[in-house]
Amino acid sequence: MSWGKLLQPDLVLGDSILSLTSEIIQKHQIQGLVLDVDETLVSIRDSQASPELTAWVEEIKTVASLWLVSNNVSQYRIGRIGYSLNVPYITAAAKPSRRKLKKAVDAMNLPVEKIAMVGDRLFTDVLAGNRLGMFTILVEPISNHGLEFTNYKVRSLEVWVSQVLGASLNMTTHNLISDHKK
Repeated sequence: MSWGKLLQPDLVLGDSILSLTSEIIQKHQIQGLVLDVDETLVSIRDSQASPELTAWVEEIKTVASLWLVSNNVSQYRIGRIGYSLNVPYITAAAKPSRRKLKKAVDAMNLPVEKIAMVGDRLFTDVLAGNRLGMFTILVEPISNHGLEFTNYKVRSLEVWVSQVLGASLNMTTHNLISDHKK
C-alpha cells in the first residue's frame, strides 16, 4: 500500500470530535470507536473530560463500543480520563505501531473493518488505523490552551507531507473517501 493510501483518512471532519454524531457513525456502519486522547478528546494539559465530552461519550455509547488508546505514557492522567468516561483505555501505545491498538480491537470482539480509529494526527492515528485495516476518522484538535501555534505547525507539516504523498484531505467538510483501501 502506498504512503498516500496509508495516510488517507476515510472520513475527514472539519471540526472536533464532538461533531462526530451517532448518525454519522451509523451511516458508515461503524460499531466500535478507538479514540485517541490528547488533542482529540482533551487538551494535552487537561486531565478531566469536559461536560460536553462526557455527554458526547454517553450518546455515542448507545451506538458503538469505545476504547481509548493513547501514546501518552501517563497511566494516572489517561486512567483518570478513562475512568471519568467509564471507557477502557491503553497508554503508551506508540502509534503508528499496531500492537496495542490491536489489543483494543480484539477486546471489542468486532470485525476490524467495523471499528474506526478516531484521532487528530495523520502520522499516528490515521496511519496506525489504516495499517490495521480500520475505518479512519480525522478530527480537528481540541483547543490546547496556548500550544496552538506549535501544534498547528506540526499538524500543517503532516497535512502537507500527506498531500505530497497522494492523500486527499478536505479539512472543512465531512468527506468520505470511498474504497481507498481496496
